Amino acid sequence: MENRQIIAGITHGDINGIGYEVIIKSLLDNAIFELFTPVVYGSPKVAAYHRKALNIDNFSFNTIRHAGEVHPRRANMINCLGDDVRVELGQPTRHSGEAAFIALEKAVNDLRDRKIDVLVTAPIDKSVIQSEKFTFPGHTEYLKSKFGADDTLMFMISESMKVGVVTGHIPLAKVAETITTELILKKIRLMNHSLITDFAIRKPSIAVLGLNPHAGDEGLLGTEEKEIIQPAVKKACDEGMMVFGPFSADGFFGAAHFRKFDAVLAMYHDQGLAPFKATAFGTGVNYTAGLPVVRTSPAHGTAFSLAGKGEASESSFRHAIYLACDIFRNRKLYEEISGNPLTRHDIDIHADHADELPSELNHSDNGL
Repeated sequence: MENRQIIAGITHGDINGIGYEVIIKSLLDNAIFELFTPVVYGSPKVAAYHRKALNIDNFSFNTIRHAGEVHPRRANMINCLGDDVRVELGQPTRHSGEAAFIALEKAVNDLRDRKIDVLVTAPIDKSVIQSEKFTFPGHTEYLKSKFGADDTLMFMISESMKVGVVTGHIPLAKVAETITTELILKKIRLMNHSLITDFAIRKPSIAVLGLNPHAGDEGLLGTEEKEIIQPAVKKACDEGMMVFGPFSADGFFGAAHFRKFDAVLAMYHDQGLAPFKATAFGTGVNYTAGLPVVRTSPAHGTAFSLAGKGEASESSFRHAIYLACDIFRNRKLYEEISGNPLTRHDIDIHADHADELPSELNHSDNGL
């Protein structure tokens, strides 16, 4: 595998939030330049404004015109904005939304043209970024459209838990009518493929959650488990995947059964993200699986109330950069060895097998 420095593209997100703070804090340690070369798509003027507000005087960006000019031992920045850019700390504005989109579009174009290797996105405000050019609920849907992906999976990653969701940024009232057996099966396939190619897990084990309380309680509290979710689990197993469930979400997370599996598929956003953020808010990463490119972001938002105060933690953002680089390397490794089944067998970093699971989890009813 080619052993060269990974070029990590970083978008500045909403310029009035904590994006610049977590970016700068993540890049303060010179040791990171041994791992990757950062290229921030943003504005030197905005960066200077935030540095002054945060009293950070031991850091500067190396301003370049394009990704081909990156310095491997510096924090590089491509200026995407004009001199008329205006910062209003803590306030989501039309101007800040426009600035976020301009940087995102430039970075995505460079990612598509392979001028950068991975993309790490600082948080945006989903309301003020809306325009004729950006009509999406968030980064995930925008990137799916830009790269023509058949489907994507919002995949939340931490050291202790990996959680994906069947339905993402949609109203809770529409979840039940949106989930289908085929949609769940598509997300399971995406998750299984990502665990293999992106995380080097040879035979992943996946837990699927139910939709209703107590996973429907044998139909008393809803029939989606029997009519929609169980058939998807069965079809996935028939395809050779190690998939179990549906499980009752409260007992599943409450008893920490997520530790028995490589990943968990939740039916809707808060069902998966609430327990995830409760356990990994400071270090969790949002990864978009299913794209032909690698994109990650921190598990937090713009945090306008913290902007300019120096109180934001950079941990999640730093983890997002590291994870993007790890996934990039894992994909390269998988591409090199995928034609050799004996070699592929050797990358079994973690594989839970059905006969090793606790008896209460080794079946398809809720059990919890």
